[in-house]
Amino acid sequence: MADDKDVLRDVWFGRIPTCFMLYPDEVTEREAEPFYLLLPRVSYLTLVTDKVKKHFLKVVKAEDVEEMWFEYEGTPLKWHYPIGVLFDLHASNTALPWSVTVHFKDFPERDLLHCPSSSVIEAHFMSSIKEADALKHKGQVINDMQKKDHKQLWMGLQNDKFDQFWAMNRKLMEYPTEEGGFRYIPFRIYQTLSDRPFIQKLFRPVSPEGHVLTLGDLLKEMVPAAICQDDEPKKYQVVIHGIEPLLETPIQWLSEHLSHPDNFLHICIVPAPND
Repeated sequence: MADDKDVLRDVWFGRIPTCFMLYPDEVTEREAEPFYLLLPRVSYLTLVTDKVKKHFLKVVKAEDVEEMWFEYEGTPLKWHYPIGVLFDLHASNTALPWSVTVHFKDFPERDLLHCPSSSVIEAHFMSSIKEADALKHKGQVINDMQKKDHKQLWMGLQNDKFDQFWAMNRKLMEYPTEEGGFRYIPFRIYQTLSDRPFIQKLFRPVSPEGHVLTLGDLLKEMVPAAICQDDEPKKYQVVIHGIEPLLETPIQWLSEHLSHPDNFLHICIVPAPND
C-alpha cells in the first residue's frame, strides 16, 4: 500500500502550467499582461482563479465586467469539469504553458453553467461524491458521515490539503474484501469527437465468473473504437490524469487511485498525435 499512497499523492499534486490572457477586445486603458499560474489538476477553474480575476480587473472598465469565463482555442471551458479533464480533453498534445483566454463579457449561455460563488462549486462537488457513493456502496458510506465530515472533504479540496481530504475520503474507497471491489465503478468517458458530454453506464469491477475486469474491458464495452487492433496505426489515446495507463490495469485499482476528488474516474479519449 505504501507505493499506492505515493500514487494518490502524485495524482493530488499534479499541476498544469497555464498562461491566462485577456480576450483582446476586452483590453481597455492599458495592455493586459498575461498571468501565469500552476493549476491543480484535481480542482475546478472557478475555484482557483481569484488571482487571475484580480489581475485583469485592473485593466477592464468596471461597466464591462460580467461573470468571468474561460476558453481555449474557441472552446468555452466547462468549470464543472475538473481542470485536468479540461486540459486532457482539449489540449493534451499542445506545448506548455496551456494558453487560456479570459473573458468578462458575452457569457456563452448555451455552453456553460453560471458559477456565481464557491458554494455552487461545493454543491456540484458534493452531489458528484454522493452519486459516486450510490454506485459504490448504495450511498451507505456518505450517508453515515456527519455534515462536518462532508465539509472536511470540501475544505480539503478547496484549500489543497491532501491529508485533510484523504483522512475522510479513504472511507469512501473501502469495500468488503470478499466482494473484490465496489458495487459499480463511478466513471465518465469523454471524447473530443462526440456530441455527447460523456458516457456513464453501470460497470462492475469483477465479472459474474469472478474475473477482475480491466480498463481494456471497460473500453471494449463502452467505446470499442478506442482500442487499437494489432495491425492498425493507433488512432486514439486513452488519458487519465495526463497519462496513458496500461489497458491491463484493473479498473478497481484505477477507481481507488486515479479517481478525482469527486470520486469519479474521468477518462479522456483523444485523437493520437500524428507525428
